Amino acid sequence: MTSTLVRPDATLGRPEPTAMPRLLRGLGRDGGTVGLGEHLERWGAMDLRWARQHLGSELEASGLRGHGGAGFPVAAKWRSVARSGRRPIVVVNGAEGEPASAKDALLLARTPHLVLDGAAAAAASIGAGRVLAYVPHHLLEGVQAAAGARRRHRLDPVDIEVREAPEGFISGQESAAVNGLQGRPALPSFIVLRPIRERGVEGRPTLVHNAETLAHVALVARYGAAWFGALGTERAPGTTLLTVTGRPGGPVVQEAALGTPLREVLGLGPDARRRYQAALLGGYGGTWVDIDTLLELELSEEAARRRSATLGPGIVVLLGHDSCPLAEVARVVRYMNGESAGQCGPCVHGLGALDQALQSVAFHAPEHQASVGSITQLCALVEGRGACRHPDGVSRFVTSACAVFASELAAHRRLGPCGRIGAPSALPFGGRPEARHAGRATRPR
Repeated sequence: MTSTLVRPDATLGRPEPTAMPRLLRGLGRDGGTVGLGEHLERWGAMDLRWARQHLGSELEASGLRGHGGAGFPVAAKWRSVARSGRRPIVVVNGAEGEPASAKDALLLARTPHLVLDGAAAAAASIGAGRVLAYVPHHLLEGVQAAAGARRRHRLDPVDIEVREAPEGFISGQESAAVNGLQGRPALPSFIVLRPIRERGVEGRPTLVHNAETLAHVALVARYGAAWFGALGTERAPGTTLLTVTGRPGGPVVQEAALGTPLREVLGLGPDARRRYQAALLGGYGGTWVDIDTLLELELSEEAARRRSATLGPGIVVLLGHDSCPLAEVARVVRYMNGESAGQCGPCVHGLGALDQALQSVAFHAPEHQASVGSITQLCALVEGRGACRHPDGVSRFVTSACAVFASELAAHRRLGPCGRIGAPSALPFGGRPEARHAGRATRPR
């Protein structure tokens, strides 16, 4: 296909190096989708000829890492796919099965062309023969319309095919997405199988990125590594999107420079300890931290890991004092037990036992409760033994909860359930709650 794209150093629509936001730039209060004409007016176009020759090395210099949760260096992933010698496939993974995350849905609903630009640039760079966009039903029509507009303008090196992703927590896991795209159940493959980068969709090398990662790629393709690194830090360059839940007004998707103190990103002042008892980082496969730890953290995966935590796919849930943390944890474990692939003993039996143990501690009288020791023992038994990483995430979630909420556990063990167990859940479980960006309303997930 022909292209009418300009050089990546063109000034049309170029933001200043220090401008914020980046990915959410120009999104207004109306909650509407940015069409192709407005998108090109805002950002300018990409030079796919330049991308074929230089984007891989530019990504290497940028230090961009994936924003789907694993944080793998993007350039290294591309090299692994490209070196097979066979024509690969690019997958836009928009499944986002994590109930506490709304950032990929926001990008695909509001600014889909930025995401699809990144997929087109990736296809040009690694010589892909196909691009598959894997999105849930509620986003399907909008992404199909965006792909159709691009097709009419002959904008991409290969056609972008849009496929429906099933709802569910594990449907967005990389190997589950590949299985779903091949007409099989969207369940994770066993972790010992050959990497998808070598053998994925149709047996071809497959590059899978979530929507946010590809949106970053689209901007690096336009403005380069130096521009990308003008925000963030040397070890954690660029910006990231966070889905923040627990503050007044409902879930918010916001963008911040990596390395920024989390207390500034979240707007937490001296009264934070009075308002919140803890925070969940990284979602339902993530970790709980106490408020003192949260106030000391900077926004980076490295900083989180130094505190044995993770930002995962960019999720922060602030838990107020009006919620029973053990009831919240028990509800999540029940949900995660129901969302397992059911392919191995740790999921079928281990998560079921963990579910029952947490239900007993949260909601039953002391004489009918499991011990804290038995809960941590169950976590140790499932961790690292599953066919996929799902039980590992549940174990991490529960183990951190036992540490952060030790006093609550002791009180429940001594006195029975507290009076807050009947409070509405502070943590989301499926559905499509209204998500906002930077305090502005958007269409529902």
